[in-house]
Amino acid sequence: MSKPIEASIVVVDDEPSIRELLVASLHFAGFDVTTAASGSEAIEVIEKTQPDLIVLDVMLPDIDGFTVTRRIRQEGISAPVLFLTARDDTQDKIMGLTVGGDDYVTKPFSLEEVVARIRAILRRTHEQIEDDPIIRVGDLEINEDSHDVSRAGKVIDLSPTEYKLLRYLMDNEGRVLSKAQILDHVWQYDWGGDAAIVESYISYLRKKVDGLEIEDEDGTKRKVTPLIETKRGIGYMIRAPKTAKGA
Repeated sequence: MSKPIEASIVVVDDEPSIRELLVASLHFAGFDVTTAASGSEAIEVIEKTQPDLIVLDVMLPDIDGFTVTRRIRQEGISAPVLFLTARDDTQDKIMGLTVGGDDYVTKPFSLEEVVARIRAILRRTHEQIEDDPIIRVGDLEINEDSHDVSRAGKVIDLSPTEYKLLRYLMDNEGRVLSKAQILDHVWQYDWGGDAAIVESYISYLRKKVDGLEIEDEDGTKRKVTPLIETKRGIGYMIRAPKTAKGA
């Protein structure tokens, strides 16, 4: 069974090259994407598709992104907005948040950063709606309130760094994360390009998360299905096995 669409997104930018890059990156990340090249077109597309999130360029040829946001808010559309701005200007950022935006990315941007911001916004808004502190991948669960981790009902004891690494993987389920991305997010400073620390902590997680033995209802003991995968030469990812996805 293929991975379900994570969310629907409208991308608004008048530069075709930027639209194409964003569409390709977001499709790869599991999102359904619709595009618009102007402010007026954006309003029509947003009203029609009712997306989960809008990636919106501030500088558009007809109506600027701030005005687009005001208008859709007046129409009762509450989808979060991630602004793309060419200027790292405090006033622009304040204006964007004032009119109902949720975050911003300054051009030039990395595609990884845009995807990460989108997932952060979606998770934040999802939690506000459902107030569910549980992150799940298959039978693996993290409780964000208590920081408890369990798999198939068995508690897993993790160090603070192991917990942070596991949560980063689970927040990006189905997406390959490079060692550099993991270093930057989990340790938050430059380790001089030494990726051995990532390999070590992935190994620790595998032993604790994928090395469990569980007992079925009939008393049969079995090893859990591995969730953490290595993409040789690229990085690591976590995803539920197909049987768990279809459950």
